Amino acid sequence: MTSEQEAILKATKEIIVKFIETGRIFPGQFEEVFKKAYKTISDCVKGEN
Repeated sequence: MTSEQEAILKATKEIIVKFIETGRIFPGQFEEVFKKAYKTISDCVKGEN
């Protein structure tokens, strides 16, 4: 795992945890939401649309 991938993973995790803490998403939605958030953050970091 590259340092870039590790940073994306950490940022995604922190964002999802905050959404769970604020009640915006539920733990049962974690897998689905995490995948979408990871892809969105990854695309943004890599400059893809």
